[in-house]
Amino acid sequence: MFSKSKINEPGPKTGSEAEQSEKKDEKAPSMSETSTPSTPKAKPPASVLSADLQITGNIKTTGDVNIEGNVEGDIRAHLLTVGEGATVKGECMADDVVVNGRVVGKVRGLKVRLTSTARVEGDIIHKTIAIESGAHFEGSVQRQEDPLNSKSGGPAPAPKPAAATGT
Repeated sequence: MFSKSKINEPGPKTGSEAEQSEKKDEKAPSMSETSTPSTPKAKPPASVLSADLQITGNIKTTGDVNIEGNVEGDIRAHLLTVGEGATVKGECMADDVVVNGRVVGKVRGLKVRLTSTARVEGDIIHKTIAIESGAHFEGSVQRQEDPLNSKSGGPAPAPKPAAATGT
């Protein structure tokens, strides 16, 4: 039914062409050596903890989390959004933290945003912060270059004085 066309097939190679072709073939990587372009993985959707959900325990993910219910425990995520009707009692740590509801505990984030409906009772350690008019906040605010990796909540301890030795 179909016939193979020889239009695109190369003709017989001369001696020097054959040698050059063999050299190219030697340098050409094999299929196992070539890397196929990796297709970017689709970002998974945010995990949503609904308004009727109550969690007691810690939550840790590399993804995004939307809290609409009540959580008693620490939360660690990439993007953490505390919904308007949500309450979190524990430490919130994320690259981006958006508080629309209530947080009782420390908030740590590279970017922290308290919206006009936010209620925060605790310290905020951040790289950048935005507090909208109407937000309620009780605690201290401290800027750190890397708030996620720093475990101490307060200032760095003062260096100890060197002990004097006398003769």
